[in-house]
Parts: sequence; C-alpha cells; structure tokens
Amino acid sequence: MGVRVAVIGHVEWVTHCRGPVPQVGQIAHLADAFDEPAGGGGVTAVEVARLGPECRFFTALSTDGFGEVSAEVFAERGVRVLAAVRDEPQPRALAVVDPSGERTILVTGGRLAPTMDDPLPWRELSRCDAVFFSGEDPRTIVAGRAARHLVVAARRLASLVESGVRADVLVASGTDEAERVDVDALPVKPRAVVITEGSRGGRILVGGEERRFEPAPVPGPVVDAYGAGDSFAAGLTVGLARGLPLDEAAALAARCGAAALTGRGGLSQRPDPPGAAIR
Repeated sequence: MGVRVAVIGHVEWVTHCRGPVPQVGQIAHLADAFDEPAGGGGVTAVEVARLGPECRFFTALSTDGFGEVSAEVFAERGVRVLAAVRDEPQPRALAVVDPSGERTILVTGGRLAPTMDDPLPWRELSRCDAVFFSGEDPRTIVAGRAARHLVVAARRLASLVESGVRADVLVASGTDEAERVDVDALPVKPRAVVITEGSRGGRILVGGEERRFEPAPVPGPVVDAYGAGDSFAAGLTVGLARGLPLDEAAALAARCGAAALTGRGGLSQRPDPPGAAIR
C-alpha cells in the first residue's frame, strides 16, 4: 500500500501579479496577472500529491463558484478533495511579486476551514501515515493525532495549544514574526520544532538540543517566493510519512522549498526535487 498523507487547511482564490508594492497613497501598476486556487492548505496539498503520496485534503469551499473551480483544479493535480460547503464568499488574495522574487500578500475575507461538525470522513485520518494541519478547529487536530505523524504550522499555534495535543513536529519560522515560537512557553511541547531561516537553512529542536539543516540549492532563477514555505511543509510531512528520519525529512523539505522559488504562484510546474519520485 502506498503512502497516505492528509492536509487540513484552507483555500484562497489568489491573483498573482508582478510589480512594486505601493506606498500609502500611491497608485501601482501591476502586470502579468493570473488567478489560481492556493492558500496554505491548497498549496501544501498539491505539493504532497506531486511528491507521490495519496493526498486527502480536508477543507471548506464556498458555493460562490470559486469553490467548485478550486476543487476541480486540485483534483486535476491528484488531490482527493474532502470539502465542507460554506454559503459565503471564498476568501480572495492578491500576491504581488517584486523584481527580487519576494512576495507581498493581501487577503480579503475570513479563513474557511473545516470543523468536526462538518460531515467529512474524519476517521480516514487514522489510516494516514502523516497529517499536516493549517486549519482552525482544535478538534480537527485531535482527529489528526490519530495518524502516525502530526505536523502543525506555527501560524495555527493557538489551535494547537487549545487542542491539548502533542504534535510530532511544529513548523516555525525564524524570519517571519507571525511564525515565531517560544517553545518553553508551550503547555504541551511538540516532540520537535523545525525552524526555517530561508537561504540559511534552518534549525531542528529536539528535547532541548539544537542542530542545523543546510539550505538546498535553488535549481534555477528565483521567480516567486509564494508557496515556498508551504512546499517546505509538504516535503517535511511527506518525508516523515515515508519513514525518513527527521533530518532527512528536513533535507527533502528544503529541496521542495527551493524548487518552489523557480515557478510562479503556488501550483506552478517546477523542477522536481531529488527524491520526489520515491513513494
């Protein structure tokens, strides 16, 4: 039987474009615009499927038309979409990429995420080798804990704390203030914390000890940073699902994040990182 991974998270309908980020009161002319369904959950799910595992994506989608198209796009990329239906607009986002490839994201609307009250096949999580959580409802973290490995995004730290669950890995950032974590302040400490530091690689914290992982070379010109962190999270989760040691899973994650920098948007085609074809 192949590797099974589930993602619990959200979808945003994103307009990507190039140009300067305007200062207050200015008008900026943007170019090369295109739309796609993305967001942290969507990008992670597509990257998981691209790496080979069977991917289940637990999410919530709107009835406004964007939700239906989003489900079709994810399905075309090998993702099994398990979506709750919401009678409210799908959140929208504008991602502006500057000449260096760095992105700025502006989001409208709240985050749509599934809850345990939605009639979704939550018991399937117990048959997964790993679950990645970037949702909202703490009860869905409890359900995800039934998988062999549970990986949680630091942006959802409040939900993790409320759940009372011990995650296997908490994915944090040393460069993004919204993803910083004070491990000592957590009531239930994760088994490990992986802290990304962009082009410097990152750190792995386990049991009070710290070690580093190296950055992966970018396999081409840097085009767009959108989705690089989500691709990193997908690679880490897939690596653990395959049974890789944490250091090897982090190395795969770094290669996924580096490859994501070479394509536009979150779902674009880009070079497969070494090891991607391993099921």
